[in-house]
Amino acid sequence: MVDSVDVLIKADSVPVYAHPGDAGADLRSAESLTLAPGARATVGTGVAIALPDGYAAFVVPRSGLASKHGITVVNSPGTVDAGYRGEVRVTLLNTDAREPYEITAGDRIAQIIVMPVSRARFVAVEELPGSHRGESGFGSTGYGSTKSGESA
Repeated sequence: MVDSVDVLIKADSVPVYAHPGDAGADLRSAESLTLAPGARATVGTGVAIALPDGYAAFVVPRSGLASKHGITVVNSPGTVDAGYRGEVRVTLLNTDAREPYEITAGDRIAQIIVMPVSRARFVAVEELPGSHRGESGFGSTGYGSTKSGESA
């Protein structure tokens, strides 16, 4: 069994996990609006939380909204730090080039995932240790499929 953490919340609509074992709980819109094709808007959820130290919440898109309507979260994942006490707002983008998308107060617009996080201690050095990947960046593993044992 996975440990749970208590998150204090002030909200008219408390986020809910749709299914047992889900990582994300649904956030609902606290307002109604229309997202025109290609438009973005920061949408209130009416949710404010107090996370314990050592935790962060991440706001991510809902897969159904993304695949069926092209609605995504612009800065995904949006990070909610443990010290933040304001309303969790979601910046949505309508990626559909033709169809506007109607949001009604109460609609599920995003998910929130609460996770433990480490606080890094950044140590300045003159040189980094080597690695198999080295400085290879974007596209370094190729794009096509490879047979076992071949490199891309």
